Amino acid sequence: MTDLPDGLVVGDDGKARCWWATGDPLYRPYHDDEWGHPVDDEVRLFEKLCLEGFQSGLSWLTILRKRENFRRAFDGFDPRVVARYDDADVDRLLGDAGIVRHRGKIAATITNARRYLDLVDETGSLAAYLWSFEPEPAARPQRLDHDALMSMNTTAESTALSKDLRSRGWAFVGPTTVYAAMQAMGIVNDHLEGCFVRPTVEEERARFKRPAR
Repeated sequence: MTDLPDGLVVGDDGKARCWWATGDPLYRPYHDDEWGHPVDDEVRLFEKLCLEGFQSGLSWLTILRKRENFRRAFDGFDPRVVARYDDADVDRLLGDAGIVRHRGKIAATITNARRYLDLVDETGSLAAYLWSFEPEPAARPQRLDHDALMSMNTTAESTALSKDLRSRGWAFVGPTTVYAAMQAMGIVNDHLEGCFVRPTVEEERARFKRPAR
């Protein structure tokens, strides 16, 4: 494949993928089987927001390598459990070398779990709330190539979502962090044109029933 567009790499299996799926072995299954596939599971959505917050200032690979440790340490990111954490839990987490030991990010995860309960009381579910910020098709690039993707670290929708979450008391949910979560959870499909996963995700999104209150 001599004229491969920028941002695509052909793997040893002959499949073209987004460039970031190469390198560490953890990236390929994450790219192929998780990233961009639409999700409405409450725990997975909450986990993703939390892990993107922990990723702030770090590489996603750092978080991916520690993800199972995070899940163990945070009771599977069940927000109703995390919301009950106390000072002893904070000390426990700060002593856990398997996760990112950042007091502010740990505190934010607990705070966000408590704010999750308030949000669900108002909106019915985190899924319904997050998917309400899905951009209209006209707001998306006509062709998602590498340059277009690189220009979208934030979007109008991620900025609006970030602002609304912060008004509700959530922390570590800036526009870039929130957009990364939207990408990962399939609220947008940011697999590049030519990536073999992109049409699969498009089909899944077409069949996906958007959650409602």
